Amino acid sequence: MHLGTNMDTCQEISAVHRAFIALGSNVGNRVEMIEKACLEMDRANIKVKRTSSLFETAPMYVLDQAPFMNGVCEVETTLAPMELLDALQAIEISLGRKKLIDKGPRSIDLDILLYGRDVFSNDRLTVPHKLMLERDFVLRPLSQLIPHERPPQLEKAPRTFSEYMKALPPPNPVPVTNTPVSSALSLHATNPTRPTHVMAILNLTPDSFSDGGKHSASDMGYITETVRSLIANGATIIDIGGESTRPGSTPVGADEEIARVVPAIKHIRTNVPEAAKIAISIDTYRASVAEAACAAGADIINDISAGTLDPDMLPTAARIGKSIILMHTRGTPQTMTKLADYPTGVIPEVGAELHARVAAAEDAGIRRWRIILDPGLGFAKSQPHDLTILHDLPLLRAFEGLTDLPWLMGPSRKRFIGHLTGVKTPRERVWGTAATVSASIAGGADIVRVHDVQEMWQVAKVADAIYRVDENI
Repeated sequence: MHLGTNMDTCQEISAVHRAFIALGSNVGNRVEMIEKACLEMDRANIKVKRTSSLFETAPMYVLDQAPFMNGVCEVETTLAPMELLDALQAIEISLGRKKLIDKGPRSIDLDILLYGRDVFSNDRLTVPHKLMLERDFVLRPLSQLIPHERPPQLEKAPRTFSEYMKALPPPNPVPVTNTPVSSALSLHATNPTRPTHVMAILNLTPDSFSDGGKHSASDMGYITETVRSLIANGATIIDIGGESTRPGSTPVGADEEIARVVPAIKHIRTNVPEAAKIAISIDTYRASVAEAACAAGADIINDISAGTLDPDMLPTAARIGKSIILMHTRGTPQTMTKLADYPTGVIPEVGAELHARVAAAEDAGIRRWRIILDPGLGFAKSQPHDLTILHDLPLLRAFEGLTDLPWLMGPSRKRFIGHLTGVKTPRERVWGTAATVSASIAGGADIVRVHDVQEMWQVAKVADAIYRVDENI
């Protein structure tokens, strides 16, 4: 009996509990502070399993303070509820929180929303959090993570968390998803008046389908002029690639790819002051290239395979804490044209496959607010598939598990434009590309990846004025 009691006690102590923690900050670099809190939780036996998007929201109660960045994380822990509370409050103190005014400014705020299905209350802690069903900035990220679950204190209630969310009155102002892509640039994915970001393509390859050999990886003077021109013409992100991934292309290897892109990125960060306020993206599916490029100054990893071609990519992105673009494709550049079969429809299948890649990224430790999605126009897609995606992008944006994430569209000079127009030379597909850029913005794209920056910036500017309209005005 005594031995059995001890064993039962050990099992109880080592039991793993699921909890949900609200994250908030409105002092200093809010995203950085929230990310630091997540790292501290991991170190304190509070394993962060998944995160919501981050939402920028107006303050409540004490209105004379800066907007908050809010989110929710799902954690696993062996700590009991009061131990968890103590650990979270210790993290707040270690990160510099000083409570001068109740509900006033704070560098970090960590609140327990749910602890398994438990319901309890004392003078220090009430679980479930008593106000979570009334607060948009809590319920919105929570319903992103567990949309179909019900609050434990209301087991027999008809509403799920997502249904409670939909029943709330519209917030004022509307919360906006904030995805940090660099120290100088964020994407506000649900802001109806957000500007579209223009991502300029800078291929340092001799064999890209559209502009191969145009930019030399070793000519730093030319790279300086090119980057300055791209920025002057409206680019806010520059996507640098060292290997062509066009259909049928031949891989060059990580060493060659690094030799092409890393010196250029270092040069831009060191010698082009105009680039201080723009983000640099590294177009690669290799983890080693991504890590070297980010160490040199890149801010975003643009992986055409969403982590499927290199098993180290997602763990590497999580470890170095950079934003990542997960693009949909199938197979490799050598095989993808044979894999463009979508028997149940391109939207549901692309949506489901991207959802699986988001889950894989989360499992690897990538924060949801660091994820950007790309449906992969031209990659394992035929012309009808590309056109359907352009027409039905809102359906992808609303796909369950993908909501509130920012989207990139890369239609520039693509083959389907040439088929439709009869224009065989990719560089001459400017007008067709303009139509696809406008359609992308109408569908809700946050970034358009283009070759012809000056022209497409003008298209984006006008399309924003047409489609980025605040419906509350």
